[in-house]
Amino acid sequence: MRSIGEMARDSGLGVSALRFYDRAGVLVPAWVDPVSGYRWYEPGQLEEARLLARLRRAGMPLADIRLVLASWSGADTVLVRKLLTTHLRRLEQGLSEARSEFSALRALLDHRENLMTSHRMATVRLSVAAPELAAALDSVRFAASTDPELPMLGGVLFDIEGESLHVVATDRFRMAVAQARITEHAASRVQVIVPTPLADAMRALLDGSGPVRLCVDGDRVALETGGGQAAGLCLGHDFPDYRRLLPRAAERRRAVVEVEDFRKTLETGPVRSEEAGAHDLSVLRVEEDGTVTLCPDGAGDPDRVAANREFLLEALTAGARDRLVLELGSPTAPVAIRRPDDENSFSILMPVRLED
Repeated sequence: MRSIGEMARDSGLGVSALRFYDRAGVLVPAWVDPVSGYRWYEPGQLEEARLLARLRRAGMPLADIRLVLASWSGADTVLVRKLLTTHLRRLEQGLSEARSEFSALRALLDHRENLMTSHRMATVRLSVAAPELAAALDSVRFAASTDPELPMLGGVLFDIEGESLHVVATDRFRMAVAQARITEHAASRVQVIVPTPLADAMRALLDGSGPVRLCVDGDRVALETGGGQAAGLCLGHDFPDYRRLLPRAAERRRAVVEVEDFRKTLETGPVRSEEAGAHDLSVLRVEEDGTVTLCPDGAGDPDRVAANREFLLEALTAGARDRLVLELGSPTAPVAIRRPDDENSFSILMPVRLED
């Protein structure tokens, strides 16, 4: 007799898969210990298990696998051949359909890339108040990515449309959005990704109170102020559609927090780590009276949301207000941090799933 571990090792099926096929009645062990529930298999079942593993890798439906195994040891193999042939044709048809769909998707992608190229290659000149642009850059800079594997996130998006300049940064785990009003721009929507070093150089020039000039000419962007100019090439990538990532207001709980008090609560309150070396997590909950509490654990509470404590503290600093609005949704919905006087400037943090 073979143990379930030995059967898994020799057949190519995992222990969990063998348990599943036992429950499904496809490959039932020869004997199950009535006390421990441990499964044992006869030596002859190894061939069936290896056959099952092959059919599983080939993606055959469970119902057909059951028929193949039932007919495999019989003298008449006509049914087995018919089932194999039918499944092969199904796979070939599926591959043909997948190729057709991918061709259509590539055509759509080419069209989208052409649109994005037109956004990047336009020439625009606009005026923006220095304090507004400085505040916008300060609000989003902390969320810019430093991951070399994601070069399209290694900068700050300038999204110019109508009378607004949206400034956006994200590293996948958090995202920050800020808005500044602009004038003298009458063209269609234009988007450019300003490399982080260039964005920092621009911010260093924004020490005045008057308007400054922002110029985009194809793949080059420049900021002109009375104190100098910062200019360079934009990143030649497409930034994710950040508007699709914004949290929806429905079914979200809001609380106004005093930033300094909340910061102290985060720094001294309970934290939870899922594994060794992981970031400290703050488990948050908005109470019915509108206050925010930190849960020592949060297990089993459907209203608690866990977030990276370091990211929370950075978002509070970037908010640059004595009071901020904290929005929580479900445990899997992003945490939003907004300014009470400016709904267009905010940051969101991806929640961390807790294993109860």
